[in-house]
Amino acid sequence: MTLRKIIHIDCDCFYAAIEMRDDPRLRNRPLAVGGDPGKRGVIATCNYEARAYGVHSAMASAYAKKLCPDLLIVPGRMQVYKEVSVAIQAIFHEYTPLVQPLSLDEAFLDVTDSSACQGSATLIARQIRQRVQDSQGITVSAGVAPNKFLAKIASDWNKPDGLKVILPEEVDDFVLALPVNQLHGVGKVTAARLHKLGVDTCGELRQWRKQDLARQFGSFGERLWELARGIDNRPVVVERVRQSVSVENTYEHDLPDLQSCLGALPPLLDKLAQRLGRLDGGYRVSKPFIKLKFHDFTQTTLEQAGAPITPQGFADLCSQAFARGGRPVRLIGVGVRLDNAHSPLGEQLLLF
Repeated sequence: MTLRKIIHIDCDCFYAAIEMRDDPRLRNRPLAVGGDPGKRGVIATCNYEARAYGVHSAMASAYAKKLCPDLLIVPGRMQVYKEVSVAIQAIFHEYTPLVQPLSLDEAFLDVTDSSACQGSATLIARQIRQRVQDSQGITVSAGVAPNKFLAKIASDWNKPDGLKVILPEEVDDFVLALPVNQLHGVGKVTAARLHKLGVDTCGELRQWRKQDLARQFGSFGERLWELARGIDNRPVVVERVRQSVSVENTYEHDLPDLQSCLGALPPLLDKLAQRLGRLDGGYRVSKPFIKLKFHDFTQTTLEQAGAPITPQGFADLCSQAFARGGRPVRLIGVGVRLDNAHSPLGEQLLLF
C-alpha cells in the first residue's frame, strides 16, 4: 500500500471560540452557545471552562445551568460561523485539493502528494494552525498520521491548541495501548460488549481471530480486527454523498399523547420537503424514519424500508415509535434515507 500522509484539523470549541474572539469580556468564564434554558434550548458547543463542570454539546440548556449556575449561554450566529469556516477551508485548499469537510469546524486533508513545506505533513499542520490563529483569531488542533482513523484520534490527543504526530513506525505501539472505546464506530453499546468479553485495549482485541469477531459483531467484527492493527484504507473523499435529510423540533411543552405528536407532524414534513427540494437531482429517497425523544430524555428511532413517503406513512411510523415509550414527547424528528441514484426527486416530493 502507498504510505499516506493524513491531517485531521479540528477547531477548538468553534462557536464559543468565535464568540470569545468577538467579545473579550466572555473569556475566562463558563460560556456556551445554545438555546434558551426556559424554552427547551440545547447546547451547541461550550468552552473548556464550561466543560470542567460537565457541560457538553447536545445537552439540554436547563440541565447545563444546573451543572454550572454561572454558565452564560449566548445565541448562535450561524452566518458568522460559516464565514469563518469558509476562510479556514480556503487555507486548507492552498496545501492540497484533497479536503474532506466533516462539519463547519473539522476536516481531513490528504497531503501525501503536496509539495508544500518540503512535503512534510507535520510542517504543513503547524503552518495551517498558525495561519488560522493569525487570520481568524481562534485555535485549531491537528493530528497527523498515515490514515484517517489515527489522524482523528491524534487531533484530540493534545486539545486544545495541540498537535499530535503519529509516525508510521509508531503506529503499532500507539494502537496496542489504545482503549477500544476510542475506535471509530465503537459506541457505548459495543464498548460495553467488548468490556464484557474482557477486551479493554486494542492489544487485547488483537488476540481475537477475525472470524471470531465477525461471529460476535457481524460485518463490524472485521472492521474491529483492522482497526486494532491500525489499518484504515478509507480515502479522503472530496465530494461527500449525503445519506439522509431530516428536520427536528424540541417543543417548549411536552406533547402529552400520540394525537399531539401526530398533530405536530405537518409543519415538520413541510420543512423536510423544502430541504429535499434544495438537493440536486442525484439522489433518490429510499426510506422514511422518525425519531422521538421522550420527556425523560430516552429516545427511539424507527425507519422502515418500503414504507410510503407520505404524511400517512410518517403518521404510522410515529404511532409505532410512540408505542415504544408511551410517555410525553419533548422532541420529534422526521427524515428520509437517500440513495445516490442520479434520478430526480420531483415525483417523490409530490407525495408530501
